[in-house]
Amino acid sequence: MEERKLETSYIYFKDINELSEADRELVLSASNALQMSYSPYSHFAVGAAVRLDNDEIILGANQENAAYPSGLCAERVALFASGMHKAKPLSIAIVAKSDKGQFATAYPCGACRQVMSEIEKRYATHLATIVGLKDGGFVKFENISSLLPFEFEI
Repeated sequence: MEERKLETSYIYFKDINELSEADRELVLSASNALQMSYSPYSHFAVGAAVRLDNDEIILGANQENAAYPSGLCAERVALFASGMHKAKPLSIAIVAKSDKGQFATAYPCGACRQVMSEIEKRYATHLATIVGLKDGGFVKFENISSLLPFEFEI
């Protein structure tokens, strides 16, 4: 038997001003996408924005449905929409707000992480991931393996 350890690395930013100009633009786009959230059941709005290698930004917001789990997370809405373009996804920003209008932390769920992993394989690229935190800070992961070290493979 051998015990092994797993480490992950990310960059913490105390506020939006510490992000690069491109990352700030992506976060602000994700914040704008919050307005398109349809979340009457959870009252938890999530917005996502994907930057493509042609510098286009594709938005997504969570879409709930009374017949759980028929809805879709903001990340997958944006990533699947980006698949309709011929450009590679390079990065994604995710922000969330609670029903009280306060920032919330929303790391991608397992299904979204698996889709993000597939995106990296499909386009032979790394998908940088920026997540907004409830304290107003942000974390940035350079690739999905930092969030999903053991992805499902066929």
